Amino acid sequence: MERYQANLVEDGRPLKRSRSVRDSQQQSLSSRGLKTPPALEAVALANSKQGDFGYLYSDNVTAKIWGVAQRAFSRPTPPTLFPEYTKPGDVGYIYRELEFWTSGFFPGCLYLLLERQRKHAHEIRRIKQSSTGHELHELQLHLYQNAKLKTTHDLGFMIAPWARAAWEIENDVRGFDTMVTAAESLMTRYSPVDLNKDFLVIVDNLMNLDMLFWAAAKLQDGSMYAAALSHAKMSQRYHVRADSSTAHVVVFDPGNGAFKSVLTNQGYSDNSCWSRGQAWAITGFAQTYCWTKDFSFLETSKACADYFVEHLPATAIPPWDFQAPKDKPQPTDTSAAMIASYGMLLIHEIETGAGRPSAYLQHALMIIEAVCAFHVNDPAQFVFQRESIETPQRRSWDGQKTIAVDMGKGAETILNGATINNYEFAPRRWANHGLVYADYFFLLVGNKLLDMGLGERLVEIKGF
Repeated sequence: MERYQANLVEDGRPLKRSRSVRDSQQQSLSSRGLKTPPALEAVALANSKQGDFGYLYSDNVTAKIWGVAQRAFSRPTPPTLFPEYTKPGDVGYIYRELEFWTSGFFPGCLYLLLERQRKHAHEIRRIKQSSTGHELHELQLHLYQNAKLKTTHDLGFMIAPWARAAWEIENDVRGFDTMVTAAESLMTRYSPVDLNKDFLVIVDNLMNLDMLFWAAAKLQDGSMYAAALSHAKMSQRYHVRADSSTAHVVVFDPGNGAFKSVLTNQGYSDNSCWSRGQAWAITGFAQTYCWTKDFSFLETSKACADYFVEHLPATAIPPWDFQAPKDKPQPTDTSAAMIASYGMLLIHEIETGAGRPSAYLQHALMIIEAVCAFHVNDPAQFVFQRESIETPQRRSWDGQKTIAVDMGKGAETILNGATINNYEFAPRRWANHGLVYADYFFLLVGNKLLDMGLGERLVEIKGF
């Protein structure tokens, strides 16, 4: 309780529970010269259900992940295909090959559940979330080879969610080695210029820098650190616009590395603000600050977060693109919501750790609660059975209880309302569905709140 209250300060005073989220956020935004976003005018929408934060730690969360994982564990060989998304209106996962950029997220989900058991067993028992064992080494076996891929910029997504966790939670040396190998592979793609073709840099790559900084720290590798820092500076300069919105892709000249143009492959237009890209920027710059202590990265992260909050609609759920036409319904993106929320929690930790007031916790909780209220799929549940076994001495024997998962009628993902891509000319255009990295960041946010001493309290009380 003391830790919980200490994190809620404003102007050096404890923030009373009776003060509304809306009031504190309005003060934060007005102090920075920003308009009050529609989401804060209608924050009651996100407060309409009792106990919405409980979804972060419900049995449904464990059952969904475990129900999908059990299929892989029951097969004689480790998987080579991994869950990515559900089709709109459908319930089952669509799987992708292990070399695809999303392959690391589902094993990462299992490690996040394991982390809850190892680090927060007491809180989890009191919240009454179920725990299960996970044969993680089997699920990730084929993924080790991805660390040597030099044909993709997405190695941070493919490796870090499970390999870093394997090392930090399980002391798995192979996880450590895989992180280092992946960072070294990613370093081969670093170049100030590319002499053969336009050099394209996507805003998502900010999230891969965390793995480079991690490996640079472990190896004491100054060149790796310098490359990650240089990339962050370039993204800060060219991906972030004057109004703190972000471009999806920046194109550099192949001959001299000079800026040429911006474009999008997933947003509404080249000059619009794709919400997941904005969320990558919030989190990526906050992570970069944590490694470098360069205050400009924190300021950039905060400015991107302010833009995100200011442009939220009344539902507090971001649209897939903040500049998509508002004269017709636009799909939401709950993956952007959860990624941005995680980044805002990082900002809040940084600010309060330095003794500065912060409203970013309230910003994050507003978004998280709205997602919990309106975009959690129908629940799965654990079912217990006794296995009947025949022996020569007995016709049948009621053996040990076994556990299974009843997925019910809901989708296999925890969340819905995500959008892979709604760009007009995209080769695959999916919206309003489940998405593995929306679930991953949903779990990651839950763990971060536990780390901050807030998870149990959020389940017990309603609002502040």
